[in-house]
Amino acid sequence: MKVFCVLLLFSVVVTGQEAPEFEKRTFSKNGFQMPYRILLPKDFDKDKKYPLILFLHGSGERGNDNEAQLVHGSSLFTASDFRKQYPAIVVFPQCASESSWAQIEVNGDFPDREFIFFEKGEPTQQMVLLEGLLKYLKKTYRLDKNRMYVGGLSMGGIGTFELVRRNPKMFAAAFPICGGANPAIASKLKRPVWWVFHGDEDKVVPEKCSADIVTAMGQQKVEVKYTVYPGVGHNSWDNAFAEPDLMNWLFTQIR
Repeated sequence: MKVFCVLLLFSVVVTGQEAPEFEKRTFSKNGFQMPYRILLPKDFDKDKKYPLILFLHGSGERGNDNEAQLVHGSSLFTASDFRKQYPAIVVFPQCASESSWAQIEVNGDFPDREFIFFEKGEPTQQMVLLEGLLKYLKKTYRLDKNRMYVGGLSMGGIGTFELVRRNPKMFAAAFPICGGANPAIASKLKRPVWWVFHGDEDKVVPEKCSADIVTAMGQQKVEVKYTVYPGVGHNSWDNAFAEPDLMNWLFTQIR
């Protein structure tokens, strides 16, 4: 089964983001590579368990410079108050150009394109690498497996739904921003607690794309909170990142 959602193709030019607190790393598997940035807690103790936050960027930040993925959201986690109050391992992987976190199809011509969300789509190469990276992180660090969190914006919001669908027991909480998914996957999304965000004036990924999956999740008794920002367009991540309770909500979720 597949579902259609009409939206404009979104692409932006971004400049490099310097965030020296995030170390540059590269994950390799089967001849493919995925750049990623990792932020370890201050006074990191290799023998201590830490929560994991995985953040998936949007289409405008794709590439292999291992910098662009930090443009949106990274400052949340480098803030001194966050690092003091919420010691965690934070990872920003970077999706390759012309690829995606989730399999989708696009019909029609710009500006009226139909994005197709699949119910049982095969994993993209980037999703395979992402899942491999998660396994590597579990082996390398003492992660608190009951406090693993994932979020993302736009293409990364779509990727958040897809990653949970494929790994329904892994995460304690998820926070997709201006994303979407096929409502038919709602039954696969029961384990995490969700906070979904969207702007009701989004012309790139229409708010309906989140509303439809949230409605289906409610019908499946998934614990989901939905915040819609009136008059806000595609950059609803600015509003979501400014939510004063976001981090407290996230870190109180335990699988």
